[in-house]
Amino acid sequence: MLGTARRCLLPRHHALLSVGRFNGSRQSSRNESGSKRSSAASHQGNRLFDAQTPPTYANVYERSIRDPEQFWAEEAERISWMKPWSRLMDNSNPPFTKWFVGGETNACYNAVDRHVVDGHGQRAAIIHDSPVTSTQRSITYAELQKQVSKLAAALSSYGVKKGDNVLIYMPMIPEAVVAMLAVVRLGAVHSLVFGGFAARELSVRIKHAEPKVIISASCGVEPTRLIRYKPLLDQAISMSGIQPKRCIIYQRPGLPEIAAMTPGRDVSWQEAMDGDRSHDCVPVEANQAMYILYTSGTTGDPKGIQRPTGGHIVALSWVMKNIYDMKGGEKWWAASDLGWVVGHSFICYGPLLAGCTTLIYEGKPVGTPDAGQFFRVIQDHGIQGFSTAPTALRAIRREDPELELGRKYNTSSLRYVFLAGEHCDYETRNWAEDKIKVPVLDHWWQTESGHPITSTCVGLGHSLSPPRDASGVPVPGYNVKVLNADKVEAERGTLGRIVIKLPLPPGTMSTLYRADDRFSSIYFKDYPGYYDTMDAGVMDADGQLYVMSRDDDVINVAGHRLSTSALEEALLEHPCISEAAVVGVPDEMKGELPLGLYVTTKANTKPEEEINKEAVRLVRELVGPVAAFRLVSAVATLPKTRSGKIARKSIADLARNKRVVIPPTIEDPSVYGGIKKALQGLGYALNAPDPE
Repeated sequence: MLGTARRCLLPRHHALLSVGRFNGSRQSSRNESGSKRSSAASHQGNRLFDAQTPPTYANVYERSIRDPEQFWAEEAERISWMKPWSRLMDNSNPPFTKWFVGGETNACYNAVDRHVVDGHGQRAAIIHDSPVTSTQRSITYAELQKQVSKLAAALSSYGVKKGDNVLIYMPMIPEAVVAMLAVVRLGAVHSLVFGGFAARELSVRIKHAEPKVIISASCGVEPTRLIRYKPLLDQAISMSGIQPKRCIIYQRPGLPEIAAMTPGRDVSWQEAMDGDRSHDCVPVEANQAMYILYTSGTTGDPKGIQRPTGGHIVALSWVMKNIYDMKGGEKWWAASDLGWVVGHSFICYGPLLAGCTTLIYEGKPVGTPDAGQFFRVIQDHGIQGFSTAPTALRAIRREDPELELGRKYNTSSLRYVFLAGEHCDYETRNWAEDKIKVPVLDHWWQTESGHPITSTCVGLGHSLSPPRDASGVPVPGYNVKVLNADKVEAERGTLGRIVIKLPLPPGTMSTLYRADDRFSSIYFKDYPGYYDTMDAGVMDADGQLYVMSRDDDVINVAGHRLSTSALEEALLEHPCISEAAVVGVPDEMKGELPLGLYVTTKANTKPEEEINKEAVRLVRELVGPVAAFRLVSAVATLPKTRSGKIARKSIADLARNKRVVIPPTIEDPSVYGGIKKALQGLGYALNAPDPE
């Protein structure tokens, strides 16, 4: 809990100036702090709660919607600012809303340096647990500050400055977080790419981001093999046509893979970190981009989510306290990957902003070596808050249904489990609560939002037994609505499109990188005045939201959102395939799997079985093993409209045993007989009625 000095901006502000962790021009401390002090004071007198009265969810949510500027001004006091904002919210050009306009801060200072200044330098910041390399290590906040400052100095010496892009392609190791923090320490922008992506997917991101520097590693480690990162990186750079000024390569100790270095371009991590040089935190305006995160639909048409600095760190600070109920010094584990939004928000920034210890896990829920590893990690490190994907729980349940392995470990430190990435079925959630003996809570959010949209807010005293299949209630700041086909608010209990009334709260995406027009057209055109989540759901009488489905051309494989068009493009690389369609089909373990149907070229003489094997291998090579692509079959033709559009939704519905009414625009309705037969050969559409 913050004391009186922490609640007041003036002492915080003066502390920033005295420690000298920021560079840049400064006004006098009297003018800076005076302006900010009066801004805060104008809100403090209007608070609805005193220090002795715990806020309730209902009051907090109502205040966040009724008076968002006052609400977020108070929450921003928990963050260190170098320069006060001149205007809290500028909504003059929706949907390009700006928060904390003119205010200057630094994400790295708030996540690392201020905890050292506050006397917590010896507290563990990062724990790395790697069953695949049989290693563990811990890094304190003081050690993290030193490493980040050194790498920032190296990046600066290579020409990286405020606003420049740096791409990070690394496995689940602490150096990836050091790299993220070093980039934002300089006021630069990082784009971290999931290590499971193949060279072509990586090249698309390099070409679009045009990074000045790339930071990578010699290899990643899977349960049965090494993934050689450096050859993939070299190939991706060649394919992209973009030559970074430098590539910093972390040579992983104790592993046989030695990265081949390109003279004049590549430098080793060890060389970059050599010496005693350091670099202070550079202040950035609150709306400057902190990172670019490429999401579904990237191949051929990049979609880079751009996250603003000030709003993001304010929102994450609020979430760690009010949703997850985490306090400084406690231990948090988000079992995800740094390359996804969960990794950005709740492996790296969120827990460090809160002064927690964050755990980086390099392993799997099963197979490294067994289904008891999650529970071993919780015991070994005293984890108190834990977040994972339903897929992980399903995998553990399949391997160890009675939790005989898990019960060997003492997990009494654990308070709750949060689930994200995909909807959790009731059976899995019920099993987990019964076996793990803590509340298991689903919540819903998106890469675009950056933090939960709906949730059980543990820190606001919510019941830890939410209704079955509910994704939680709207998080303060999000004015969530469900609209019907007429684009008016649907009756409670009625399925409709989930939208969020503008303005969006701080921390959500500010735009798409280099694509302001696409940002407006994709998310805001169809429902004026709202952000379109592209998900459908139901809101009940108590405000609980039930997310029922997602848009058609993105599939969710074990929590990883993948573009079907990217998979189709990979299939079409095969010389014997002329047309292809990929849809998502249900899978007990991964939630969804991609299923591909293709049409061969007229000149093809290869047998289908051989093409199928080559197609699976091709997708793995071009997209990566993350796609889990193995369901594929040839068909005579695909269902198309007269304009040539493939009717993918009808294929997906048929696979799920749904009744399919053939659209009148389909050129040849008879093709569905062959589609159904192919799906049945793959184990789907077994009980589906014939399309009509």
